Amino acid sequence: MRIATDALGKSIPIELNLQRAIEIDGTLVARALGLEPAAFKRLMDLQKITVMCERGTGDDIGLYRASYYYKGTRARLIIDTSGNLVDSQ
Repeated sequence: MRIATDALGKSIPIELNLQRAIEIDGTLVARALGLEPAAFKRLMDLQKITVMCERGTGDDIGLYRASYYYKGTRARLIIDTSGNLVDSQ
């Protein structure tokens, strides 16, 4: 998909791959949010935790930033394509 940006002078390529799935150890996320793993799983099942995943570009190609939000708390994990933790914030 390409977005025409005649007014901006440059198009931005967007790749969509809805089939890619990366598994992240829920214990890492639970710990970062200050939750027990069982509570984290329950809250995820109830959709009480919001998740946003961003794909790296440039020097960060091959990395993903997964951000989890719950009651004003954010856990941010940088992972590779295998779901291995590279960094956390």
